[in-house]
Amino acid sequence: MYTFRLNGQETTVDQDINLMEYLRDYARLTSVKNGCGEGACGACMVLLDGKAMRACILTTAKTNGKTLLTVEGLSEKEKNIYSWAFATAGAVQCGFCIPGMVISAKGLLDKVPDPSRAEVKKALHSNLCRCTGYVKIEQAVLMAAKALREGFEPPASTAYRVGERMLRVDAKEKVLGTAEYIDDMYLDGMLHAAILRAPRARALIKKIDISAALALPGVEAVITAKDIPGRREQGHIIPDWPAFIAEGEETRYIGDALAAVAATSKKIAQEAVKLIKLDYEELKPLTSPREALAEDAPKIHAKGNLLAKTVLTRGNVDEAIAKAKYVVTQRYTTPATEHAFLEPESSVAVPNADGTLTVYAGGQNVYDDHHGIVSLLGVGDSQVRVMAKMIGGGFGGKEDLSVQHHAALLAWHTKKPVKNTLSRQESINVHPKRHAAEMTFTTACDENGILTAMKAEIIADTGAYASLGGPVLQRACTHAAGPYIIENVDIVGLGVYTNNPPAGAFRGFGVTQSCFAMECNINMLAEKVGISQWEIRWRNAIEPGKVLPNGQIADDSTALKETLLAVKEVFESSPYAGLACAMKNAGIGVGLPDIGRAKIRIENGKAVILTGASCIGQGLITVMTQIACETTGLDDELFTYIMPDTYLTPNAGTTTASRQTVFTGEAIRQASLLFKEALATATLAELEGREFYGEFSGITDPMGSDKPNPVSHVAYGYASQVVILDDEGKLVKVVAAHDVGKPINPTGVEGQIEGGVVMGLGYALTEDFPLKDGVPMIKYGTLGLFRAGNVPEIENIIIGKNEAELAYGSKGVGEITTIPTAPAVAAAYYRKDGKLRPDLPLADTPYSRKK
Repeated sequence: MYTFRLNGQETTVDQDINLMEYLRDYARLTSVKNGCGEGACGACMVLLDGKAMRACILTTAKTNGKTLLTVEGLSEKEKNIYSWAFATAGAVQCGFCIPGMVISAKGLLDKVPDPSRAEVKKALHSNLCRCTGYVKIEQAVLMAAKALREGFEPPASTAYRVGERMLRVDAKEKVLGTAEYIDDMYLDGMLHAAILRAPRARALIKKIDISAALALPGVEAVITAKDIPGRREQGHIIPDWPAFIAEGEETRYIGDALAAVAATSKKIAQEAVKLIKLDYEELKPLTSPREALAEDAPKIHAKGNLLAKTVLTRGNVDEAIAKAKYVVTQRYTTPATEHAFLEPESSVAVPNADGTLTVYAGGQNVYDDHHGIVSLLGVGDSQVRVMAKMIGGGFGGKEDLSVQHHAALLAWHTKKPVKNTLSRQESINVHPKRHAAEMTFTTACDENGILTAMKAEIIADTGAYASLGGPVLQRACTHAAGPYIIENVDIVGLGVYTNNPPAGAFRGFGVTQSCFAMECNINMLAEKVGISQWEIRWRNAIEPGKVLPNGQIADDSTALKETLLAVKEVFESSPYAGLACAMKNAGIGVGLPDIGRAKIRIENGKAVILTGASCIGQGLITVMTQIACETTGLDDELFTYIMPDTYLTPNAGTTTASRQTVFTGEAIRQASLLFKEALATATLAELEGREFYGEFSGITDPMGSDKPNPVSHVAYGYASQVVILDDEGKLVKVVAAHDVGKPINPTGVEGQIEGGVVMGLGYALTEDFPLKDGVPMIKYGTLGLFRAGNVPEIENIIIGKNEAELAYGSKGVGEITTIPTAPAVAAAYYRKDGKLRPDLPLADTPYSRKK
């Protein structure tokens, strides 16, 4: 027996088990999050005798006789102060890490009531955040410290409008740990799932014997490919990803599912998986695109190993290169990257008495999940309802089916609720990554540094399945020439299947890779011409009315030059400052259907916002509320919302391509206009039960359009970032100037920029994804993610030029923030030592890790 004091209550446990498991599964304390289970992330932080410690590396025996505190045990005063501070500072995005941050903050402030920022950074060292970049979390801790010292008065309610710093509507629940993520759900009679994965990246599966697993007490179902009632293969565009590999087939990567177990406990389910006997033949995997493209290479898919080819040409490139004064040709490589969202994938599927199935999902579009699940089950659309809970980060990594379909299949077979949650290592092995890329770029200019031509070959490793590899390749190519005026371009991209983990959507969507190559080439040209990194960009920068390299005419909102002017002084003030520019589309574009949809329903005296758009941490519902307030003139307290639900909320498309603020923002503006019109002749009470619907469809031209100036996307954002190093090559400061159009919520925009910059710094300097025979040789704690102590000062400069009606002139900011950071870091080192570093992560820096 082990006894300890938990949040002021004497608690006795009769077994020695993992403390995080006890707190979550037995005490049902939802502030203690399971982010990694290996002591790396700090999401499960608790105070043990006043010291912040990670619950996942403790046991109930180690707490015997001690005092344990979680966020639930804070005083009401502390709860109010931390909620206010974290919300006001803008420290909450996806929110999954925040209760752990609060515990680390309390551990510090109980001992050091007036800490320095350096002391705050040190106190947060064991806490990872993938969303915020830590800047606003540190500010929140300092604000909480001041309020605890000097007293605190809750602020009065405010009528927020577009452009104002409205507090995130879900911040308080996320800070206190009461916001429900899917793994926080516990249902009576709920079974737990475990999945048998491929034994090797490429293996011929001869026999799957489930008999021993079925015989294990507590096991209620073991299913394989033959138990799928509908279509086995899934996928966004190309349905090439089977829910299970069948006997007689080859596995394509280490994350392939072979069988799924449902049992009365997680432990029994995991034991049952180990009892499944496999007879298989190990085969040599294809682990590089060039190997997969060889004529004698075995086919990973029946159609071959080339997933997609993208070609973009304008002008006469070869002639322009031949006539150019200066030409640079260089090969670059960038690695696969792990999204590392703090919340591992989880889903709960619940059979209903009427024969339907409700699936709780944490993906980036409930309708995408719904489409996959109904096709897998072979049922009609009305037979499955998909509902969202809070989502602990995504960055593109939660667009594919990962856990939802297996939970649904098991619930369908057992007629009982089933939860399927991935371990952190399983998540790393299973979900798609950022594409590794090999690129050769040739860039040419005249004697004045005016760019005359660029030519590029981009080979992207799309891994075992298509996912969104085709569109990612398109974006890498359409943005490869950068935000510059270049009349002659010749860009060819190849997306290639391998036996590596799949690659798909990731913040930047392929442009992180091609921008790195282009920006590095531009710096070498500047050196040849004898002008600065800033000057060559200024001379070539796109401006309103000029033609982008893809042929689209830049509109009046284009503000790349404004971002360059904003960073000019800081760039020129340091000898070790590096500069990079970027552009990124808002919306899927290129002629594809792209629609935002929203409704406002009047219910119980409130205006309820309904949209299927997923908030993965970017603050979407807060933005929607501000747009509705601006349009109607009503106070924000009259608005509320429900989570995405395929039975209730209209399909607003996937949270991807920096599109939701623009597309669903415009949809909610249209719905709000109708609501405002109705309010002119009726009171809110008289409108009870009414609904107001709005939608926005982005009309664009397809790839390969024969128009001289096709419209590829409805909007583009632009950015200039400067990275400054000290004499030792350490990061000192990042200045990020972003053309975001009209910032709906400046605090939210700043948070997106800071988080994106820190993600970009990791991409540049420390993050890698080593593979051996297609198997990730890495854990969450060794991914190279930046911690608070690594982060330099970050200065935001928001350029808000656009006053268009469309979504009040917003252009999206979620993706572009990460794109120019790595090339800006590379540019800083290039200025410092004259050494080109063509591979990511950059070699020979103070941040380089031993291989």
